[in-house]
Amino acid sequence: MKFLEVENLSYALGDFKLNNINFSVNQGEYFVLLGQSGSGKTLLLESIAGFNGVKGKINFGGVDISKLSPEHRDVGFVYQDFALFPNLSVRDNITFSSKYKKIENREESLKDLAEFLGLKSLLDRRINNLSGGEKQRVAIARALFSKPKILLLDEPLSAIDPTFRNSIMKFLKEMHRKYNLTTIHVTHNFREASYLADRIAIVMNGEVKQVGTAEDVLNNPLNIEVAEFLGFKNILPVKILDEKGNGQFSVDPNAIHLSKEKLVCDYVYEGKLEECMGIIDHFKIYISVGDIQFFAKILKREYQGCYANRGENIFIGFDKKDVSYL
Repeated sequence: MKFLEVENLSYALGDFKLNNINFSVNQGEYFVLLGQSGSGKTLLLESIAGFNGVKGKINFGGVDISKLSPEHRDVGFVYQDFALFPNLSVRDNITFSSKYKKIENREESLKDLAEFLGLKSLLDRRINNLSGGEKQRVAIARALFSKPKILLLDEPLSAIDPTFRNSIMKFLKEMHRKYNLTTIHVTHNFREASYLADRIAIVMNGEVKQVGTAEDVLNNPLNIEVAEFLGFKNILPVKILDEKGNGQFSVDPNAIHLSKEKLVCDYVYEGKLEECMGIIDHFKIYISVGDIQFFAKILKREYQGCYANRGENIFIGFDKKDVSYL
């Protein structure tokens, strides 16, 4: 069920503009806005929260909230830099929304959040005495305490030590399920998006370029622009597939098979091995077929000396199911 609908949203900030953005978020969904720094992701998130006067509509549960102030939108916002009140204790930061909104079962909610987020022993501490991870959990608790209908997360893992990133991602997914949240999460990290998202919107230069399930968006980009942003390799002309047209396609480097003997695949080519680079647990292999270069990745445990030396001929192959048309 569509819970949040953004329709023809536009907003200009200096020379940058969010341009005619459209997408929807379903109730209970973990939705990720994925894009490079400066693409407009945070500006879009702030516009949903009500911090910017936008053109267009933001329908929330069937009601247009685009003209409402932030405190009347029933959203929880977790900033990239946490934006906590340094002069207040952890307890007072978490319960801050009770100053302007009636919170049912106030003490019970505080206790539940403190236990789940591991903040029980920190409630009387000042913010300046907390680590980055502890501040993040306080910021999340503050957002959840107001019992928002939708939770907005702005790059929540950017300030987290990479060694803790997996555990924090797991925690975010558990939190989303425990509190039956509808979540919009901004990130530039593909791995983060892949693990967390039910659906993804690709944001580039102030526009939404593609929306779909995480699997579909990350594996089947709609065009070359999105494919290049996602780091797709082997963006090649469809003519080499013996198909008409001037379009292009991509094939995953992990889906390419190599052998000195002719392969049994839907598409098979003989080429020259240009380079074979050993990278920790896999090989990066570059093969030229005429004036076209293919890139393949082969796990070292599958490498049994069956491939050619540099400059020698080698067969490569892949199947129709692994072709993505752009």
